[in-house]
Amino acid sequence: MPLRPPFKAYDLRGRIPAEINAPFAYRFAKATAKVLAPGTVVIGHDMRQDSPALAEAMAQGFLDAGVSVQPVGLCGTEEVYFHTADSGADAGLMVTASHNPADYNGIKMVLKGAAAATRDNALAAIEAAVFSDDPLPAVAEYAARGRLSSGLDRARYIDRLLAQVSGRTLKPLKIVCHAGNGCAGPIIDLIEPHLPFEFIKVDHRPDPTLPNGIPNPLLPEKRIKAAQAVLDHGADLGIAWDGDFDRCFLYDHRGRFVEGYYLVGMIAETLLRDTPGATVLYDPRLTWNTIEKVSRAGGVAKVCPTGHAFFKAKMRAENAVYGGEMSAHHYFRDFAFCDSGMLAWLVVVADLSQSGATLAGIMEDCIAAYPCSGEINFTVPDAKASQARVADAYLRFGPKVETIDGLSLEFDDWRLNLRASNTEPLLRLNVETRGDAALLERRVAELKALIAG
Repeated sequence: MPLRPPFKAYDLRGRIPAEINAPFAYRFAKATAKVLAPGTVVIGHDMRQDSPALAEAMAQGFLDAGVSVQPVGLCGTEEVYFHTADSGADAGLMVTASHNPADYNGIKMVLKGAAAATRDNALAAIEAAVFSDDPLPAVAEYAARGRLSSGLDRARYIDRLLAQVSGRTLKPLKIVCHAGNGCAGPIIDLIEPHLPFEFIKVDHRPDPTLPNGIPNPLLPEKRIKAAQAVLDHGADLGIAWDGDFDRCFLYDHRGRFVEGYYLVGMIAETLLRDTPGATVLYDPRLTWNTIEKVSRAGGVAKVCPTGHAFFKAKMRAENAVYGGEMSAHHYFRDFAFCDSGMLAWLVVVADLSQSGATLAGIMEDCIAAYPCSGEINFTVPDAKASQARVADAYLRFGPKVETIDGLSLEFDDWRLNLRASNTEPLLRLNVETRGDAALLERRVAELKALIAG
């Protein structure tokens, strides 16, 4: 067994091979079989070098425990979500570390119907079983070995993507696609013949050597190539994804990166045209633009803690038509309440085709109304102490206080959210104002000093 890998709030990730390796993946599968007693599971993996071997070991663990396995192979996380719900499997598991460094890997998991796996309903018990001194049952103790299917039909997933724009009049847009050598490229190739778009493909093929580093467009240095390609080709917009493409990022025709916060409001407004009065979820980091857009479109905006497990659960509880996180996760009721990095951009291009507007024009109006800092990350020795300094500095002015996810302080003309990451050792700051870019700059400078101590 490796060193104990960190089970997070809604997945697990660790270093390769010290914390996660093939023996661990095998034991994790057998522990999951013991805890959940599934009949069939779906398994997929991303493009990292060790991901296929980890997925194979996990599949073997399930098969030896009498659980049948439906493999997806190389795929995006949302494909595991889709196939788990579509096939009626009892669980879905994706081997991926998303945007973590190259020497990391992990497992994302959903339950039947692609419902979120959390510590309360699965992960804590599985962790206990993995690291228990009690041996897991030997292969001979199971009634029968599971069956390995030949693979799932990806065409059903492609049909679901295309259904999002079925019946819409789409303009022949020129679109830069920056897959970052992750898993998104093959999906673009499959839907390309069915769409009127010209795709300019950058770092398109999945490459386990990651020649251009980890694809994570939230990092400014990772945006340069896509932004320049938009300018060089005179594209209408650009799209980029992280490695397992559960997050989608956009660039306007000027090559400017679009903050995910503003996309949440745009997508919500678009979907509410077909579902007036529906509920939309948003995360507490940046909120004002989303609340205004949803209200104007006749929807009901409700806040949800950051994180895919929280959103999946609340999407179901509220029967929300859509949920959006500013970190570029977009959740759809008609996608088993799960996040999709493909449906998000399809909604946007359909809206642009119908309205005739440019992404730049739409975003400029949002930015002027609610300028924001974007997410600023801090590595601090004591996150609670940093949050306490911020609270001490501003609470005396009587802000509205919210603690649903970190610390949110709201004043008449500006607000902040300061929270510890669920997946990384970071403290994350977001600030926005009501139409006052100068005030935004002042507050960010004050907060940086307070957080640093």
